[in-house]
Amino acid sequence: MHVVLYTRERCCLCDDARQLLAKHGIIANEVDIDGDQTLCERFNTCVPVVEIDGRVRFRGRVDELLLRRLIDGENARATSRGEP
Repeated sequence: MHVVLYTRERCCLCDDARQLLAKHGIIANEVDIDGDQTLCERFNTCVPVVEIDGRVRFRGRVDELLLRRLIDGENARATSRGEP
C-alpha cells in the first residue's frame, strides 16, 4: 500500500493524521504542499490529505474506522495474491 500524506507547517490536523497513520503501522511519504504551487492550489484549505494507492481517501480529519477498513481490505487482497 503506497500512502502519501499532504501536509503543511503548523497544522494540528496534520499532526493528528501523522500519529494515526503511525499507530496503524503506515509509513507515509509526507509532502509539504507549501513547497509546490500546484499542490497549494489543489489542497490549500483541506490538509491533511491522505492519498492511498493514488486515490485521495481523506481530506481534513482522518476517520480511524475507515482507515482500519482500508488497511484490512488491502491485507485481504495481499493474502489472496499470496503475499505475506
